[in-house]
Formats: sequence, C-alpha cells, structure tokens
Amino acid sequence: MLDSSAYGYPTRMAHAQARLALITGASSGIGHELAELFVADGFDLIICAEDFAVDDVADRLRARGREVTSVRADLRTAEGVEALYAAVQSTGRPLAAAALNAGIGHGGAFVDTDLAEDLSIIDLNVRSTVHLAKLVLRDMVERDSGRLLITSSIASMMPGSFQATYNASKSFLQSFAEALQNELKESAVSVTSLMPGPTETNFFHRAEMDDTRMGRMSKDDPAEVARQGYEAMMSGEARSVAASAMTRIMAGASMITPDAVKAALHRVLAAPGSGSKS
Repeated sequence: MLDSSAYGYPTRMAHAQARLALITGASSGIGHELAELFVADGFDLIICAEDFAVDDVADRLRARGREVTSVRADLRTAEGVEALYAAVQSTGRPLAAAALNAGIGHGGAFVDTDLAEDLSIIDLNVRSTVHLAKLVLRDMVERDSGRLLITSSIASMMPGSFQATYNASKSFLQSFAEALQNELKESAVSVTSLMPGPTETNFFHRAEMDDTRMGRMSKDDPAEVARQGYEAMMSGEARSVAASAMTRIMAGASMITPDAVKAALHRVLAAPGSGSKS
C-alpha cells in the first residue's frame, strides 16, 4: 500500500473523513489501475465511465472499505460532464485530487475514417477535459489545495500518421497541462501530465488497430503506468513519462527528431495492415 504521508498528506487515521478523488475512464485500463491506487492510499472515490463496467469496479473497490460512487455518463457531451460534476458537488466535499483520464482513439487514414469518429475523439479527449478542468480547478484554486492529473501520451510529441486526430488531441492536452502548470505555479494546486507509451489495454482493439505493428507490439503494464503517474501527481511533478525504459527512450528521441521523420516512423507502426508485413 502506498504511504500517503510520503506525499505530504496525513493518513486516513488522522482524518475523520477520507480525502475525495475523481477519476474518469475508470472502468478499465489505466483509469481502473489509478482507482486501485487511490483506494489503497485511503481515498474515497467518484469514478466515471459510460459503460456498465464502472459499476462493477465500484462494487469491488467498496469491498475494500472505501466509499465509492460510480457515475455512468457520456463525457463527449456537455450534459455528461455537468452530470458528473453535479455528482461531485452532491457530496458536499472538496476534491483533493482528480484524474482526467478518459480518452479514445481510432486508426486509419484521415480521408477514410468517419467524421463522427474524429469529432468523438475531440469531444472526449479535448472538450471534456477542458470542461472538467475548468470546474475542478476553479474550486481547487479557491481553496488553494488540490492535485490534477491529465492523461496525455508520448503520442503528443509526434505527428500521428494514421492516427491523426488522436495524436493531435494528445498534443493539445500536453500543451494545455503545461500552460496550467505555469499559470498555477504560485498556488498550492499542482497539475501533472501522464504520458504513457503503448499500454496493454483495450485501446488498440477499440481503435480497430489490431492489424497494425503498434497494435501487435509488446506494450507497457497499465498498473505500472498508473503507479508512476500517481506517484508523480502526489509529488507535484510536472510530468510522468511511463512506464518502461523503452517508452522513456522513445520520448527522449522525439525531442530531437524532426517532425517529418517522426510522422514517417509513426506511419510504419500505425498504417492499417502493417502488423502483417515482414
């Protein structure tokens, strides 16, 4: 179990009421693993996803003695975001932390993908994150206390051939997080970007990228990605490039590689059918 006192927070026994955290995209993958870490560290939770699996996750976490509220909402809509934040406000408790992790992607050439799919990526990855961050941060800044985690990606550092909209959405989130860090540097509110590499989740299957080299390559453990991101957030660090040494090497190389070269390399990994090529 993580020791909350190591991150400047008192333990559960020092509080009559546990700290409260919000996690989006919590029904699987990195979001689910983040929820596990928060609970292990003594947090009560509000977790959100649009599928019924989020209710099962909440049941399992409650069995560990924490107060967990699940909210099924489509965060691609303003109504879904407002409904989620209304659930936060209904507790009458401040958020000590929030992990804005919900996101989707889709593979394929931009001219071939459905416009609705591209706009859905923008609505969830970008619009919902901005909307929720506005609501969450205004409250945290007013209290001068709180920690915010935004799940970006090392994809934010490269043009995403055959994932054009997804990579662009992550570039937005990375820039957004870094701007907020500067704006809030004189406050006690911290903003951390989590930058995973390819991670072993359902992301690539949902994105219809099973036949790509990226879809078939070895990937990072979502539990380790979440752990590194969680610890970075609790320490108030600006970013966490997680989780493996290879992911960190990829991120480092991206900082010195020309964009045209990165786009060409991404094409090799993400082009439809590339996983079946020798």
